Amino acid sequence: MAFFRNDTVNWLNLHYGIHALALTGGGAFYGAYLLRAGVPPPVVMASLALIIGGRFAVRPAVLPLARRFGLKPLVIAGTLITSLQYPLLAEVRGVDWRLIALCGVSAVGDALYWTCYHAFFASLGDAEHRGHQVGAREAIAAVAGIAGPLAGGWTLATLGPHAAFWTTGVILIASALPLFAARNVPVIPVAPGAIRAAIPGILMFAADGMIASGILLVWPLALFLSLGQSFTAFGGAMALAALAGAVAGMVLGRFIDAGHGVRAVWLATGSLVLITLLRAMSYGNPAAAVVANAAGAFFPALYTPTLMTAVYNQAKVSPCALRFHLATEGGWDAGGAVGCLSAAAMLQAGAPMSWAILISLVGVAGAAMLLGRYYGTQAAPPGVAALAHEESRSV
Repeated sequence: MAFFRNDTVNWLNLHYGIHALALTGGGAFYGAYLLRAGVPPPVVMASLALIIGGRFAVRPAVLPLARRFGLKPLVIAGTLITSLQYPLLAEVRGVDWRLIALCGVSAVGDALYWTCYHAFFASLGDAEHRGHQVGAREAIAAVAGIAGPLAGGWTLATLGPHAAFWTTGVILIASALPLFAARNVPVIPVAPGAIRAAIPGILMFAADGMIASGILLVWPLALFLSLGQSFTAFGGAMALAALAGAVAGMVLGRFIDAGHGVRAVWLATGSLVLITLLRAMSYGNPAAAVVANAAGAFFPALYTPTLMTAVYNQAKVSPCALRFHLATEGGWDAGGAVGCLSAAAMLQAGAPMSWAILISLVGVAGAAMLLGRYYGTQAAPPGVAALAHEESRSV
């Protein structure tokens, strides 16, 4: 398995697996806990939009820091800052200053972490094995997602929010340890044409943000309400979903690297349409909601390698991977904020939550068009892809 020979990517994937354990543990209960703490559903969605908008505002500060220190220290710093939001989450009691503080810390940590992590992975990964490497990462995350929600749900139900969310923060701190074994990636002072090269990635991530607003941000609220606001039932449903998707990412990553990117796009986006419709129709029915949630496990396994193979490979050949991801993350923020604010407005107006889930279909249409165009023009057999990668490294 040649794609496992990149030790740096292996360390990054180990970090991501531990990170995913935290995000699928306490992190999976983020919105559900806000509901239980007395924050109304429209305000939960507005709070998520505030976090996303804050990320957009903070992100320009990342570039001067990265030019001075490189990417690795910033990924580590972003990991540590994101760990602070979970102890704050445990303190929220309705709509007050603690909720605003939580949104602020979350925005800073997310802006620093995700921008630099994606640039880091794009720079250190291998173009000819990109689908495999992203698939392996998602498979590790899926396995972590089996244990995380079970432990998180049990801890919240029996020991309370402080135990659950402080544990999540500690796990996030531990996830930074494998990063110390990776090499640093410097950032060049200037990179003419970097933003222009990022335009396709910006559009792809804007569509992805819109997709996430419905089936990743509204849906957990719908599932939690459908299950009677039970933390243990919610955690069990999330664990079942992770079990269902634990292997599929590796399969699709291999499929992409074999030159079947266009087929992967239609398989991924077609599945997204079905998952979105199934989740929207299942709201309010506990059994149907559990089935819809389990079916959604194939969303990251099918869609994430398809999206991120395209984005990471564009970033690697762009004038600067960090500037590329600064721009694309801004695109995600735009799509995600519009989706969250639309959902908040719909819920405030009295629309059923199932309508807010359907917002994702707008993003799916955009992703299908953009990714289909990318893979339609980039298709090449593995040998050609490997040769192009070696030539790009020699420039």
